[in-house]
Amino acid sequence: MIPLSQQSRSATQKVRDFLSFPLRAFIMFGGIDRWGLTSLASERYDYVARRVIGYCLDVGCGPYNRFITVFLHGYGCGIDVFPYEGLFHEHLLEDPTRFPFDDGQFDSATFIASLNHIPTSLRDAELAEAYRCLRAGGNIVVTSPNPFASILVHRVVHTYDRLFGTTYDIDTQRGMHVEETYYVTDREIHERLARAGFMRITKKYFRTQWCFNHLFIGWK
Repeated sequence: MIPLSQQSRSATQKVRDFLSFPLRAFIMFGGIDRWGLTSLASERYDYVARRVIGYCLDVGCGPYNRFITVFLHGYGCGIDVFPYEGLFHEHLLEDPTRFPFDDGQFDSATFIASLNHIPTSLRDAELAEAYRCLRAGGNIVVTSPNPFASILVHRVVHTYDRLFGTTYDIDTQRGMHVEETYYVTDREIHERLARAGFMRITKKYFRTQWCFNHLFIGWK
C-alpha cells in the first residue's frame, strides 16, 4: 500500500498558499507552518509525496528526517552526510558515493532541494547509487528552485541570520562546501539523470509557488 501524505492540502488551502507565496518565501523560510499557511518546505514535501510510489529513499533528508517520518508515515529511509538535529547513526553516510543498501531495495528515491548541495564532482555518483538502489520500474524525484528566486531568498535570509544570530537557513548552520550551489539548472538535472540511466524524464511545476519551484521525475 502506498502511504498518503499527512499534509495533503485542500483546494482552499492551495488558494491561500498561492496568494501568499511571496510572504511565505521570506517570512516562513524556516520550514514552520503558521498563520494557516503552508511553509515552502512543507509544500515541497507535499508535492513530492504525491509522486512517491512506494518504499522511499530520501537523499539529503535534513533535520529530523521529516519527509519520511511525517509525510510518508515512516515508509522509507532518509540519509544525509551532516548530523542535523533529530538524525541518528543509521541516517548518516560515511561514504556519500556508496549507499549502504541492496540493489533494488526501494521503489522511489527523492532528492528534495538537495541535489544542489551535493558537491558537483559527486552528483553523478550519488544519482548512480540511487539508480542502483531502485527496483525496475521505480522512480526518482528531484526538486529544484528557479535560480533567480533561490539566490535572492537565500541571500536575504542569510543576511538576516548573520545580523540576528539565527539559523533559519540551514546552509548557515552547516556552511556551504566549495562545490555546492544554490541551484542546479534544468539542463544539468536532465543530463545527469539520463547519464545515471533514468528514462521518461519529465518536469512538473509547483503552481502554488508561482512556478518558481519544480520537480523532475525519472523512471528506471
